[in-house]
Amino acid sequence: MLNRLVFIILFAFMASCIPQHSSETVSNKTGIHEVPSWAEGIVWYQIFPERFRNGDLNNDPDLQDQTGCWPHELREPWQVHPWGSDWYMMQSYEQEMGEDIWYNITRRRYGGDLQGIIDKLDYLQELGVKAIYLNPVFMAPSHHKYDIASYHHIDPNFGPDPEGDRKIIANEIPDDPSTWLWTSADSLALELIKQVHQGGMKIIFDGVFNHVGYHHFAIADVRKNQKESRFKDWFTIHSWDDMEAGTEFKCEGWWGIRDMPELREDSNGIVEGPKKYIFDITARWMDPSGNGDISKGVDGWRLDVAYEVGHPFWKDWRNNVRSINSEAYLVAEVIDTPEKMKPYLEGDEFDAVMNYNFEFICSEFFINEGITPTQFDELLKHLRDAFPYPVSLAMQNLLGSHDTDRPSSRIRNKGLASFLAWEEYFGIAKATNPEYNTSKPSTEDYRILKLMATFQMTYPGSPMIYYGDELGMWGAGDPDCRKPMLWEDIDYADEKVSHEGGSYAEPHAVKPDLELYEYYKKLIQFRTEHPALQLGDYHLLLADDEKNLYAFTRRYKDDFVVAVFNNSDQVQTGMFICNTKKPVFDALSGNMNLCSNGMYEIELEPKSAAILVEVRSETDY
Repeated sequence: MLNRLVFIILFAFMASCIPQHSSETVSNKTGIHEVPSWAEGIVWYQIFPERFRNGDLNNDPDLQDQTGCWPHELREPWQVHPWGSDWYMMQSYEQEMGEDIWYNITRRRYGGDLQGIIDKLDYLQELGVKAIYLNPVFMAPSHHKYDIASYHHIDPNFGPDPEGDRKIIANEIPDDPSTWLWTSADSLALELIKQVHQGGMKIIFDGVFNHVGYHHFAIADVRKNQKESRFKDWFTIHSWDDMEAGTEFKCEGWWGIRDMPELREDSNGIVEGPKKYIFDITARWMDPSGNGDISKGVDGWRLDVAYEVGHPFWKDWRNNVRSINSEAYLVAEVIDTPEKMKPYLEGDEFDAVMNYNFEFICSEFFINEGITPTQFDELLKHLRDAFPYPVSLAMQNLLGSHDTDRPSSRIRNKGLASFLAWEEYFGIAKATNPEYNTSKPSTEDYRILKLMATFQMTYPGSPMIYYGDELGMWGAGDPDCRKPMLWEDIDYADEKVSHEGGSYAEPHAVKPDLELYEYYKKLIQFRTEHPALQLGDYHLLLADDEKNLYAFTRRYKDDFVVAVFNNSDQVQTGMFICNTKKPVFDALSGNMNLCSNGMYEIELEPKSAAILVEVRSETDY
């Protein structure tokens, strides 16, 4: 017996009575909230460069390039890791090390580079994304590159001539911009920016301004010259090398990690020396030619651990950024309650944050079913109403990132913990947790991922896809969420070995899920074609706790869309009153039915959705 759902949607009447959102700037207590118009509702794609694509085999890193990062020993044997190898299977060179899998995974380098990103821009354009966020590309020894050695140069192994680039860098005065030159890797980054812009897309870099790497030029000089270093005031020094006193050099590190010395702050934020350097590199990458031609520079920045840098610095830095490009987009990593995020989003610091709260709320509803549709709506409304609407539209609404488990694996581990207790979940969503299931997600798991992606692409905000989620990649939290990207022209070994060193009951085939890719592509295309999904208001239609159903409308001017979600495990049918003489089209199923006697009936399979819109031309379906 089918469950019968009856609720009312008046397409024509409701569309005329819902108040419209204006994309104009919104006043608030700090003045004018100027969110770049291009960033409202745009679809983002996050790339982890070292794991995206190896486009140039001649620039692959060697063991010496890891100098300065964990595990702080350059032991042989070592080699660039095979791109398509079984993730948990240690290669012969790793087995000789006599260390566990986690030691070896940290040492792995796969050779991803900027040429690989350039080579695959057509893939991103085909998918339909309009903006790219790159994890750090600056000079650094780690695979993640959050341990910056130089902000004013791209990592030499991301460019075509690593050896030549290092010779150029060695001849500069690192804190004197007048001596800075452009390396081959720097030039390739500018070529990437150029081609991104030519393809009608935007691109932002990851700014890591709270800390540097242990081999950053400033801290390296302090370690060498101790109290005589001209950079000693850049850091908080706890002790110096002093044989008589029996002390060794120690400085404040991010979360106590010596690999990442923190830049010193006072009441005004980051102190003057590093502050000037950050302002100089900001101009370098936003206006590379130095003549005001911002088309050659990045379109904004994502700021790592922004919550650990004082507000006065961010206010000054935003003014600096906007003086270069008035349409630059600034997004912060601030993972906290809406109330604690507010000081960052009052119009004088950031335009948006990586919207982890969106991820937590959606995961708890669609995966754990730990909250009802009514509670789901209340949590979303609280998050949405905490900020001016342009800010909500510019939020990077993500389902996964380089710091979380893959959404498909999160679904695989349904019930492990509440996602609303995010600190606890981050800690246990690791393959080192014996309760975490690292096996390949099931068909039903991917069905739920589709449902979540549908919500992500229809809800107010700017959806962000973490590389490979659209192809079904799976993995626990860091480092397993950073597997090499899946490409059709690469043969991948089945995953047979588990993280514990044993074998899975059945080998897991590793290959791009092209059906899932086409689903994402369809969602993005529909979103792009409908201003209502990019800029429109949000109006709740239904939150049925008994049947686990949720529905809302989005409207912008004369564009009107209805999204309906069946989060239950049963088939649901709905009767809609449609006050329209036009056909009603479901963008997901492709079904188009004329309203019969003013009624339209829809059937929703378990864990599925419908996106309804009036048909205006034959090209709509």
